[in-house]
Amino acid sequence: MAMKERDAVSFSGWLALLLGLGALASAVVAFGLAKAHAHEPAMYIGGGIGLVVFAIILMSGLMVIGPNEARVLTFFGKYTGSVKTSGLRWINPFTNKRPISLRARNFETAKIKVNDLDGNPIEIGAVIVWRVLDTAQATFDVESYTNYVQIQTESAMRKLAMHHPYDSHDDNVMSLRGQSEAIADQLRKEVDERIHAAGCEVMDARIAHLAYAPEIAQAMLQRQQAGAIIAARQRIVEGAVSMVEMALEQLAKRGIVELDTERKAAMVSNLLVVLCGERSTQPVINTGSLY
Repeated sequence: MAMKERDAVSFSGWLALLLGLGALASAVVAFGLAKAHAHEPAMYIGGGIGLVVFAIILMSGLMVIGPNEARVLTFFGKYTGSVKTSGLRWINPFTNKRPISLRARNFETAKIKVNDLDGNPIEIGAVIVWRVLDTAQATFDVESYTNYVQIQTESAMRKLAMHHPYDSHDDNVMSLRGQSEAIADQLRKEVDERIHAAGCEVMDARIAHLAYAPEIAQAMLQRQQAGAIIAARQRIVEGAVSMVEMALEQLAKRGIVELDTERKAAMVSNLLVVLCGERSTQPVINTGSLY
């Protein structure tokens, strides 16, 4: 059964501090009176000892809680609540007080090797910013909530990498390298769901390292370059065909020149060479007839 945080009974510690100091001062007076009444000192000595014991018990319930800190209280193994109010507080002195920080924490995961959606081995690492949200769950529901967060983060990264390719030229396919913001948001949600059982929440998650594994890095670089060249050529050809089509339509519409099928084929060939060529073309002036 999951533990749920609740507020413990606590009071301002200043009154307890004053009472404790007053009891110690009264004990000193009692010991002085015992010395002055040497013929019957037992009553004063007993009263002084009682005041000292009372002061010790009273002041042992004092504790100082800083900002974004809490104390988880247990009484003979039973959870009695958590104290989050900062300052000098007084609680039951017989309870066990376990400190826990509520501040934001961050850590960088180790670079883990995993296969992406295409089966390529990659290295991936992330930076996670998190904090404790429920002190009872963080203390009692898991063995060590810090280790729990780190292990669950690595598990979430493995799952994320296995469901997405490292890179993709298709805009409709979410890739680890191409859609970094969407991937980071998906990682944050995945980790947050996993560490909820430990009473923690993720404030931010970012991919800090992403690369192909060393054994295939060079081959994948050549593959990326080839894919980029093919994609660029495809765009160039699509644009060139559109421009040739527009040129033929404008020539026919304005009646500048009438072209038969063979002349159109020659013109299309020349325009495609000009538009798709990597080097600048040199014009050739034809003074004769095509026929």
